[in-house]
Amino acid sequence: MNQQALKDLIKTALSALQSGGEVGAKATADALKAATNPDLRAALNQDIEVAKDWTKRIEAAIAEVGGVPSQDNKIVEAHYEVSKETQKEAETETVRDLGIISSAQLSLLYWVASFGTLREYAEAAGYTQTAQAMQQSLHEAKQADEQYTAIAKSILATK
Repeated sequence: MNQQALKDLIKTALSALQSGGEVGAKATADALKAATNPDLRAALNQDIEVAKDWTKRIEAAIAEVGGVPSQDNKIVEAHYEVSKETQKEAETETVRDLGIISSAQLSLLYWVASFGTLREYAEAAGYTQTAQAMQQSLHEAKQADEQYTAIAKSILATK
């Protein structure tokens, strides 16, 4: 395998995560403003704090690989637009909260895939700290997904 090509791919992935994190922060803040369920609001607040840790880890990983070029993350941007539309079109607060959960979980699946893949690539390229950071972030993303599932089940059980 061409190690330099792999390292370049890792840099591209980290740049995408960095810009995706910025969009994700806006999306979570908007969702928090719209959410009414107290458990959902608590989860979104928790996500804001966890995302700050992800940002620090991504920045440390960028430092480990020697910097990255700036780029947009069209995937996260498109998802954010869909999330805003879903919230706007919801006919009730409960449906809006469930839509926020759906959007959060779809977003988390992006992060799970990104962190997991990047962990493997970083390991193969010898970026040990980056691999460990991505593993921690992957674990947190999976936990958040499970938390949103539990909140959705709770909301559905009361309606």
